[in-house]
Amino acid sequence: MTRDVVVTGLGLVSCRGEGVAAHLAALEAGTAPATDTERFAPYAVHPAPAIAWDGQIPKKSDQRQMEAWQRLGVYAAGLALDAAGVKDDAAFKQGLHLVVSAGGGERDYAVDGAILTGLREAADPGAYLNERLQNDLRPTLFLAQLSNLLAGNIAIVHGVTGASRTFMGEESSGVDALRIGAARVAAGQIDAVLVGGSYNAERPDVMVIHEMGGYLRRGGYAPVFARAEAPGFVLGSCAAFLLLESAASAAARGARALARLAPVASDLTRREPGRVGASLAGLWSAAGIAGPDAVVSGAAGVAPVTAEEAGALTRLAPGVPVHALGDLVGHGLEVVAPFGAALAAALVAERGLREVAVTTVGHRRGEGVMRVLAA
Repeated sequence: MTRDVVVTGLGLVSCRGEGVAAHLAALEAGTAPATDTERFAPYAVHPAPAIAWDGQIPKKSDQRQMEAWQRLGVYAAGLALDAAGVKDDAAFKQGLHLVVSAGGGERDYAVDGAILTGLREAADPGAYLNERLQNDLRPTLFLAQLSNLLAGNIAIVHGVTGASRTFMGEESSGVDALRIGAARVAAGQIDAVLVGGSYNAERPDVMVIHEMGGYLRRGGYAPVFARAEAPGFVLGSCAAFLLLESAASAAARGARALARLAPVASDLTRREPGRVGASLAGLWSAAGIAGPDAVVSGAAGVAPVTAEEAGALTRLAPGVPVHALGDLVGHGLEVVAPFGAALAAALVAERGLREVAVTTVGHRRGEGVMRVLAA
């Protein structure tokens, strides 16, 4: 049994603002994203916009107990539910499933700093560390917020009480979230699923992590496919959620199908010369892409991976406009695939495109290709 999977709701938040209209306007204007080059110099970041959280997270107590990545995700999820017309439909949300792509959660810098400082003078470092870990940990029993707390807070704030799954693994986790969520709807296992993720780029720890791998671009913003002189990504705080439904479910409740999502193709290759281009060519065929009107690329700007993707897209879609997410919102790791799919759906629904191809090539592992079509 294979059913059509349609997109009925979109929720987007990034440095461009919130909602579909703001992001399409920014894409068409072609302007550079808001960039902060001071806080984490010599690295830049595309910061989250000012958001009135009450619009989607009405309780101040809920807002306070979430770190920024959770607030961004819960807010975007609320936007998607609103757009799909189910925000106040308790019965629908009771059976709504949830698939989230998320990183490792945010660190508690105060606790980290206090423990490291105390270790210097501790007479018995082992005993000191055990004592501090027992007394200073969050209620989640971890020095960082757990990845599945985003799904939990979406359930609490928005009343989405179907089964939930959380995937970790950088860009590939977003690909898998979409792939599995859409496949379950297509197979008739479920009728609807909320899929997405969120990322807070404005954190010293993530800068350290990615700089150790040599993945950050030094200096200010430059277009993703024009970073040869200083390759690397510029992180962006962002969140994206899509409500996926079977076409029959959407029709039964009179919802507008914004776009149709074809089965998502994914791969995991070694980063050897030529492997990314070969993988994309295979995924392009597997996804059934023939003549897209546009390509939404999740290219990170990392060498030599991004150059290989550029070459592959030139061969696979000659003359077709390529929109790099990094030029729009920055690089959001786990959010790249959901954001790309959501932007593609917006282009189909609001700009009349017939077919948009979406690529997600991880900065160090994993590839994904999907096809977003007019409903």
